Amino acid sequence: MEIDSKYASVIEDSKRLAKSVEPFAMKADESSELYQPILEALRGSGLSALMVPSEYGGRFSMVDPLAVCLVREILMKTSSHLDSLFALQGIGSYAISVAGNESQKEEWLPLVSKAEALAALALTEPRAGSDLKGIETSVERKGAELILRGEKSFISNAGSASFYTTLAREEDGYSLFLVPADSDGLETSPSPEIIAPHVLGELRFNDVVLPESARLGEPGTAFRNVLATLSVFRISVAGAALGVMTGAIEEATKHCAQREQFSRPLIKHGPVATLLADSWSDLESSRYLTYQTASLATEDPAKNLDKSSLAKLTATEAACRVVDRCVQTMGRWGLIRGSKIEKYYRQARPMRVYEGASEVLRLGIANGMVKEFTDGS
Repeated sequence: MEIDSKYASVIEDSKRLAKSVEPFAMKADESSELYQPILEALRGSGLSALMVPSEYGGRFSMVDPLAVCLVREILMKTSSHLDSLFALQGIGSYAISVAGNESQKEEWLPLVSKAEALAALALTEPRAGSDLKGIETSVERKGAELILRGEKSFISNAGSASFYTTLAREEDGYSLFLVPADSDGLETSPSPEIIAPHVLGELRFNDVVLPESARLGEPGTAFRNVLATLSVFRISVAGAALGVMTGAIEEATKHCAQREQFSRPLIKHGPVATLLADSWSDLESSRYLTYQTASLATEDPAKNLDKSSLAKLTATEAACRVVDRCVQTMGRWGLIRGSKIEKYYRQARPMRVYEGASEVLRLGIANGMVKEFTDGS
């Protein structure tokens, strides 16, 4: 599918940024703490401006899901650390863009657009993951103030973020709050390290006092704004999966074209050729679905959430198949710790868990199928 020319500069800027971090990308991707040279490179690129409306320093009038996908594909191929920092600028701040008051927007969005403030979205807890209605973090009103209590777990950018968009129970409903990182009573600690190192942390809200102005949106409207965030950014995970697949296929194809067994290149052997051809097929079909869906999401994100879930499911499941095949074609060379292909193997697996686990997405997709292919009963 042809990409509109308005994205040409976005693609070029992304390629330039990816190339600039290539010398230290492997080191950054092994870090569970913020890698400062990556952040400096992101700031210099200006790409964080894609994550806020133009009124507050953004590149487009509103966050453009296709632009975000295009960037994440390019960045993820080189560095997951860079991809994560970029993506979280939008994931953590989007609720401010759509539900924040003017003071919140003016204070935070210009800083987000320049990556001078790092954003985070605090949803999951030790006892609540996919079932967000099971959270225990709560807000209690005390006079003119709000008292926030509870814990959040496996929060991306925790310990490095400037603020946390935080989901909490409030009376009989759920609300979102903007919690600055320097709030009294807010403690952070590292999460257990995962197979693909990532800036993750635990949050503890020890009677954090918030003003009424910290509220994002009206009371009880949290899930509307969380779904708005997912509508725009879930599809971008598919974009990142494309980057993993592209990188793995490049590594495997180069290896199989050069290495000979039985007096001919590996790629000339039928079983190896089949693995690589199937991988390319998975990549290109996923890419078409991702870009087509991102284009639809640009027009109406909420209306196309089911399709975004479908694209995320398709691309992340494909990424695991593709990387596994590529490792297989490379034999023992695909198992070397610290190689690019080994890195892609570890990075592909978490994609089927975060931003909606595959099994949860399938439930939502199936419900959407009832509406799409029956009378909805």
